[in-house]
Amino acid sequence: MKLVHYYSPGQGGAWGLLEFDTVHPFATDEGCGGAFLSSLLQWPNPVEALAAIYGEVQRGEGISLDELLAAPVDPHVPHLLAPLDLQEVWAAGVTYQRSKVARMEESVGGGSFYDRVYDAERPELFLKATPSRVSGPNAPVRIRKDAAWNVPEPELTVLVSSTGRIVGYTIGNDVSSRDIEGENPLYLPQAKVYRQSCALGPVIWLETEEIERRPFDITLTIERNGAEVFSGSTNTNQMRRTFADLVSWLMRDNVLPHGAFLMTGTGVVPGDEFTLLPGDVVNIAVPELGVLRNPVVQGD
Repeated sequence: MKLVHYYSPGQGGAWGLLEFDTVHPFATDEGCGGAFLSSLLQWPNPVEALAAIYGEVQRGEGISLDELLAAPVDPHVPHLLAPLDLQEVWAAGVTYQRSKVARMEESVGGGSFYDRVYDAERPELFLKATPSRVSGPNAPVRIRKDAAWNVPEPELTVLVSSTGRIVGYTIGNDVSSRDIEGENPLYLPQAKVYRQSCALGPVIWLETEEIERRPFDITLTIERNGAEVFSGSTNTNQMRRTFADLVSWLMRDNVLPHGAFLMTGTGVVPGDEFTLLPGDVVNIAVPELGVLRNPVVQGD
């Protein structure tokens, strides 16, 4: 099953399940007090609970997923929203060999920290975004005005219930300012956490089994003036850590009352000569999940 969050003119936000190529709505943000996903993630087995709910409610008229994917963020047309309501977004760092190398190269005097965290038992985890800082498909992601070296970071993102159960997967873009982070590791929050520094979508693929890891191909392409200026790919099998291991650390002495999204790290990092520019378009593709597409903005 795939869960979709979208906007419908005159109705507001709605949640639906994808059947073949059609999204069938069954809940609205207004009807659920803006907390449908949060409520679902309280259940011991949210996917089973959702299947039961979906089987009992009257489903609304369907809408084409392709139509939603192609639609601009415009209040006059149906379009996709980020697939969250009250969830925090957390992130894991240095989970791929490529990420370790990139972080060591960018860091001034702190490269050994990244070498050690890659091999350590304890992973690097940090709070990436609150819901208001998250962009959905086709909505802008932002590069900082006070940074000169900005990159997207394509990441398989895990949806976690309030009890730490892996509920599903979506695509995440962990936009980062590499020069700020590299100047001093203590600047990581400023390099990572600011408005529109994160994007999620386009759907949540719901997990029906409890497994430690799934193999996902992830491809990043960046367009500039209609031409491709970067492309790279990886697979989650190249991660040093499993999804389950990262989630277990996230839950330690932590409370996630609304559930959470956990970005699992990036294995695709553009070279040192590359930086995002306003007007670029970032595309992150995972075959099972679709394509997360976001234009880049800077300034007010």
